[in-house]
Amino acid sequence: MRLSESIRSNLGKLSNVKVLRKYAGKPFLASNEWLWNHLPSSITTARLMRPYGDFLHMLVKVRSERGQYYGTYFFRNRPELELIRALANRRPNGATLRIAVLACSNGAEVYSILWTIRSVRPDLKVVVHAMDISKDILEIAKEGRYSLKSPELVDSPIFERLTDDEMRAMFDREGDQVRIKAWIKEGISWQVADARDPEITNYLGCHDIVVANKFLFHMTPPDAEKCLRNIEHLVNPGGYLFVSGVDLDIRTKVVLDLGWNPIQDLLEEMHNGDSLVRRDWPWKYWGLEPFTKKMSDWNVRYASVFQLNPENYQSN
Repeated sequence: MRLSESIRSNLGKLSNVKVLRKYAGKPFLASNEWLWNHLPSSITTARLMRPYGDFLHMLVKVRSERGQYYGTYFFRNRPELELIRALANRRPNGATLRIAVLACSNGAEVYSILWTIRSVRPDLKVVVHAMDISKDILEIAKEGRYSLKSPELVDSPIFERLTDDEMRAMFDREGDQVRIKAWIKEGISWQVADARDPEITNYLGCHDIVVANKFLFHMTPPDAEKCLRNIEHLVNPGGYLFVSGVDLDIRTKVVLDLGWNPIQDLLEEMHNGDSLVRRDWPWKYWGLEPFTKKMSDWNVRYASVFQLNPENYQSN
């Protein structure tokens, strides 16, 4: 184990000491956050500051109350969409591509994926199962109509990452609202479901690509690990699982236990592709730690896409 990993491990143990958790509370974290935010980035991003940042993040996580949050964006992680496009391009002409999007929220991720694929591979038959635990947010996603002024149920500027050309290509304008174009909406089945349900495969089936992003970190660590193991059953042999927005220690443990193959293409770009969660480290429990190759397991720890059981893969 490298020195930085040893320090990180010891700080992690320290963060679980009851006395420290009790007294290193809000005043301690608030003063550290103020100081951190007033230091030059050359200091906060320095290698020697990383273990202390990890320590602060661990304290934030053990003290935070977690709950589901529906904020999201269109084209949230462009390198991730680039990889999805590349995977779709490997399919033979006229093939069927089955995709599941879990915790789909208001549909922004679903429609971003479909536009990305259908813009370059209109010959593919893309079948999508989109699910969320909330019936209300799922109705918004299914409708595919969004306010340009105040998006319903979602406290985030969902269009801010789209260019004007992409807005025109994806939406029809209707006054102060926009509606997803009909050709993008084809082939989607919307379903209220819980990714923790052990029977989920029985009603969603298996897929070539499963997208499980930005919801596992809102669960308690034991629930997140159990859910991640459950999701594996939704992926066809040789299929791909996209899973960002999860505690990296939990994801790494599950990946190693189950023998998933981490995809190295665009690994660093996807890790850094969502500026929101990167910006929020170490002060939010969902914050994503900085990428570094100084860790011995970096190529597994920072991978967010995995191929499952590739030895059983048969292309259709």
